[in-house]
Amino acid sequence: MTMHVETDKSQPIKKIARKEKLRRNLRSIWKYKALYLIALPGVAYFIIFKYIPLLGSIIAFQDYNIFKGIRDSEWVGFAQFEKMFNYSEFLRILQNTLLINFYDLLFGFTAPIILALMLNEVRKLVLKRMIQTIVYMPHFLSWVIISGIFIGILSPSTGLVNKVIELFGFESQYFLGDNSFIRSIIVGSGIWRDTGWGTIIYLAALAGINPNLYEAAEVDGANRWQQTWSITLPALLPTITVLFLLQIGNFLDFGFERVYVFLNPLNRENGEIFDTYIYHAGLLQNQFSYTTAVGIFKSVVGLILLVGANFLSKKTTGNSLY
Repeated sequence: MTMHVETDKSQPIKKIARKEKLRRNLRSIWKYKALYLIALPGVAYFIIFKYIPLLGSIIAFQDYNIFKGIRDSEWVGFAQFEKMFNYSEFLRILQNTLLINFYDLLFGFTAPIILALMLNEVRKLVLKRMIQTIVYMPHFLSWVIISGIFIGILSPSTGLVNKVIELFGFESQYFLGDNSFIRSIIVGSGIWRDTGWGTIIYLAALAGINPNLYEAAEVDGANRWQQTWSITLPALLPTITVLFLLQIGNFLDFGFERVYVFLNPLNRENGEIFDTYIYHAGLLQNQFSYTTAVGIFKSVVGLILLVGANFLSKKTTGNSLY
């Protein structure tokens, strides 16, 4: 009887506690209502364009028919994934995607760090601002415009690069018609476009370093290189780690438009990646279920890489996303 009575008494107490907690939460929301209103568009964006579309991933396990819809389309289990792994060109496309992303990570990720360190050494403010403006500008150009610029520069007949090559007595090259150059062109154009823009975060991190650290190091006899190695880079490490982890999560998601504008039948063998293949197979050939399976494969690989890299970073440097 005693236990029964205690249980009965605890119920109203729990209800009161829940109501009080709810009131505290509502008061907190009302107190910071301006911040919640500011965050609302971002939250709505992710819900509408990121989370709700995840429901459409179910068609990867169907033989989806656009006229029947998701409800009436035939279920085929993992047949689409088996088709993907058995596709004769799957390994070639995977290799292209991995290599292009690796080159971009190796050169494209480090370029903004190097440029930010160089800009940080410029003492004349006017010159520094002018250089920053120049290197930021390509970021605002579309990939269509950038491809036109590079196609013109690399033209075998009128391109600037081939004119220089001919001045040294060599034959001109059709760079965009050669499989051996397409990966370098794709990665190089991305570096030219986004390196300046990528320095913004690093320059902001550099601005937060205490100048007294450099003064103390200078008193101790450290030169600029030693100061950079012992003060600047350790201060940048948390920022570098976070940006690296964010990029590694999109390792197989290189970007459709960045590659498609440079592709042609002569360089497709080394230039085609998953994003361009999904466009051809999904939109042009109406293989919606199959290309959804390819997209899920990309996402799963990205998730595994992100979790693994985050775990290693947390163990080795102490910096992580979560």
